[in-house]
Amino acid sequence: MKFQLLIATVKSDLTETITKAAKKAGAPGCTVLPAHGTGIHEAKTFFGIELDISTDMVVFLLEERLVEDVLEAIRSAGEFDKPGTGIAFVMPVMKVIGLQAQIPHFQRLLKRQDVSTGSTQHQIVKEPE
Repeated sequence: MKFQLLIATVKSDLTETITKAAKKAGAPGCTVLPAHGTGIHEAKTFFGIELDISTDMVVFLLEERLVEDVLEAIRSAGEFDKPGTGIAFVMPVMKVIGLQAQIPHFQRLLKRQDVSTGSTQHQIVKEPE
């Protein structure tokens, strides 16, 4: 199996929304890290006091064939098409250890099918809700 890291930075009020959408799309879980960032838009203020809008970094380690579905699910659920809602990106993962407990989950999602050439292809099969 090959893995990729999907990282999303979102406002904290969207974290639960995107993690639920990601799980529905096949993600086995995620790690949520509190974060602070700066962007091109000015910070909001209240009577001259700068308000810190809480941000989370949500990290998903995914089997590579799940990435597109999970990325689309969080884009849609997090409304990433709107400015200031979030950013997501994918990075390759060279090596992984410690996933023994998650391998059965990935194997359930990736069902092997024989094709006419005799080679093997993988198809993503969504788990029931």
